[in-house]
Amino acid sequence: MAYFRDNIEAMQGYQPGFQPRQAEVVKLNTNENPYPPSPEVIKALSRVSAEQLRRYPDPVADEFRQAAAQVNGLRPENIMCCNGGDELLTIAFRAFCDENRPVAYPVPTYSLYPVLAKLQDAGAIEIPFDSEFNLPPKLAKTEAALTIVCNPNAPSGSSISVGELALLADELAGVLLIDEAYADFADENCAALVKDFDNVIVLRSMSKGYSLAAIRFGYAIAQADLIAGLMKVKDSYNVDAVAIVLATAAIKDQDYFRQRTEDVKKARESLIAQLRNLKLKVPASHANFVLAETGNCPASEVYDKLVRRNIFVRYFDLPSLADKLRITVGTTEQNEKLILALKEILP
Repeated sequence: MAYFRDNIEAMQGYQPGFQPRQAEVVKLNTNENPYPPSPEVIKALSRVSAEQLRRYPDPVADEFRQAAAQVNGLRPENIMCCNGGDELLTIAFRAFCDENRPVAYPVPTYSLYPVLAKLQDAGAIEIPFDSEFNLPPKLAKTEAALTIVCNPNAPSGSSISVGELALLADELAGVLLIDEAYADFADENCAALVKDFDNVIVLRSMSKGYSLAAIRFGYAIAQADLIAGLMKVKDSYNVDAVAIVLATAAIKDQDYFRQRTEDVKKARESLIAQLRNLKLKVPASHANFVLAETGNCPASEVYDKLVRRNIFVRYFDLPSLADKLRITVGTTEQNEKLILALKEILP
């Protein structure tokens, strides 16, 4: 007997990156920051009390909202906290999309978007990127209720300028959600667009630049009216008390954040150069990962051989990505192990 709705029965769920259980691995497959979070986070964790654990958390996480507003040059009412950036995506689909209100996004991109569309029974209008991952002009013409641009894009690492996204927001009748999960490693971001556009939502994650993937914390940036509407859709206590404390400590330590993101960016450029020396085709990246085309050696074969060496990267068995591997930027030591393994594997 089928108990689920027809669209749930028919769909496949999102497939997260593999999480190896063994300790001695080189884990470059899920875009985690290779460095630990700010020491201020560990200090804050030590101060969490039993009384805080006994009580429900602040339902809107005002402490974090105030800190994030200051960092982004906005007001607390422009911020909504979420259980990871993925919860914001879920909230947006629930708020704006249904069988009569489609979503549009360029592809290839984050593979959660079509899953969320199916959950809402909403149409998904997928507009292909060109070979250089430029913003497709057709994206502005879809009349979708929600348009999503992942920027920097996953899995390509490519970036679209703030000016181009401003023009897109101006053309759209619906909402533009700019997924900036990887913006901490880019040279610019779109936070300021919310001052000029009442249809723009910017997604931010604490998982990547702030090294807090385990606590699942993200936030939305938008005009106050849009935030108020999204608040209607979120769960009542959607972020926990410990996560609020740790995320607040992390975002307040901007000196540490800038130091570590610069470390990742330098390691990224070094990794790109080394991969290109191995004759792999690797475009510029604005994220904490790179997309490498493996050339004469099939990407699936390279992936399997790396796994046998306890080195994990990400392979997508999709037509536009089947000849490529997405590789998270690791520490210098991790990157060196990867390069040594590739020298053995590649012809």
